[in-house]
Amino acid sequence: MAEVLVTAKKINRRKKLVKYTKIISLLVFIFLTFAFIILSLIYRGGKFTITLDPNSELESSLVLYENSEDKDEKRRLYAEEMPFMDNISIKWLPKDIDTEKDGSHNGQDYIAYTFYIENKGKDIVNYWYEVVIDDVIKRVDEAIRIMIFVDGKPTVYAKKNELTKEAEEDTTPFYEGTVKTKENIAVLEERKMFTPGDRDRITVVVWLEGDDPDCVNAIIGGEIKMHMNIREEHYDPNKDKDVDKDKDKDKDKEDKEKDKEKENE
Repeated sequence: MAEVLVTAKKINRRKKLVKYTKIISLLVFIFLTFAFIILSLIYRGGKFTITLDPNSELESSLVLYENSEDKDEKRRLYAEEMPFMDNISIKWLPKDIDTEKDGSHNGQDYIAYTFYIENKGKDIVNYWYEVVIDDVIKRVDEAIRIMIFVDGKPTVYAKKNELTKEAEEDTTPFYEGTVKTKENIAVLEERKMFTPGDRDRITVVVWLEGDDPDCVNAIIGGEIKMHMNIREEHYDPNKDKDVDKDKDKDKDKEDKEKDKEKENE
């Protein structure tokens, strides 16, 4: 009789263990599923976006659109994403990549997006455009290239060489200045004196440069997420006048000092 009681306890304990194991396995499965979904949204689902500064929405003079014929004005534009990108050479890019098409016109191994920014206000404005790297996996940013055409004039941006700390050949280094933000800014440029009625055509091209010394096997499987911001500031002509006045004052001061030196001689 005693042996039967011991066996029953073991069976009951085993059932509880199996039950708890199933519950734990289910919780782990649910956690991993949510983790996969979250990571997919972060690294796969996000598209390359171009956004006007939301803080200037009420007084903004700038508008964005991706079709020169059908000006569907928006404050945010979306470029088509690339699920996979192999390394290529800049020499392989189409010669007319800036003008071949409006909107998204990705190639086999590069992202290309053309859009327009127009001043529809009454004031002269300056605007800043910046490309922000949101996240990087496996240091793929070491070999990434960002080429930006502004009205047909291209500039290629790249991270400095990892070993030499020098700019990669025929590129402008990623931005290394300081701004009041924790964002990882790769490109920061200013477009000055954007007068009412002016329109700029901008094309952004992104690819992995195979000729980059940092494009090695270690970055295979890497990913990068980035977006572009456009901020405007209203041009104040009085600032330039004040600068000119200061220059004139300095010049007058120098002239007076020279005249005194001559008199002393």
